[in-house]
Amino acid sequence: MSVYRNGKTKVALISGASKGLGRVLANFLAAQGSELIITARDERRLEAVGRELRNQGGQVRTVAGDIGLAEDRQRLLEAVRSSGRLDLLINNASTLGPLPMPSLLNYPLDDLRQVFETNTLAPLALAQLMQPFLATSGGLVINLSSDAANGGYEGWGGYGASKAALDLISLTLANELRQDGISVVSVDPGDMRTDMHQDAFPGEDISDRPLPEATQPFWAWLLGQDHASISGRRFSAQSELWEVLA
Repeated sequence: MSVYRNGKTKVALISGASKGLGRVLANFLAAQGSELIITARDERRLEAVGRELRNQGGQVRTVAGDIGLAEDRQRLLEAVRSSGRLDLLINNASTLGPLPMPSLLNYPLDDLRQVFETNTLAPLALAQLMQPFLATSGGLVINLSSDAANGGYEGWGGYGASKAALDLISLTLANELRQDGISVVSVDPGDMRTDMHQDAFPGEDISDRPLPEATQPFWAWLLGQDHASISGRRFSAQSELWEVLA
């Protein structure tokens, strides 16, 4: 039985699932009985996660690739077709862009385009591809955002702008897809002790940041909600008040 719906086995697609929050989400959903399709660029790490979950009894399909590439997104679509349904799309994969992160006035525009390709356009492209399956299941799309989307932090302009755009895309999709029975939310998971966060702060001690597992109570709550009642909202997974009010 899935934690977020009763009935048939639910299918979830998670990008960026080879480590960090994506891996935590994969473990969490597998433990609830969901069938998983997981993807990431690092095939070796992804296969290791797949083996770990299968050894625990999970139903997992791994599709290594880059969600920024149309041909790899098509392979994910084929995996969903093979499963026959899709209930949950979690757009977790992200890139910080060039490191150290440059100021906007010094940001190479080709690099900025790539940041938007991965962080903004790829999640939208996946939602477009998966729309028929999500409509059939009354599915939920979760787009991972960041406090950088509205923080205006120095050096975070490229990444933050891509996430701010993703937030607007999430809200707009929620409004446009409501008639199809598809719900869309964005979630700021908060600072976490991950490789990506360490990359953003090279040489700094980030041991005071919580592990991604700290967000599990939030996910248990979110996925237990009626989808339509939360669609269009933005959440902060580590705040005392999970919903971010306008």
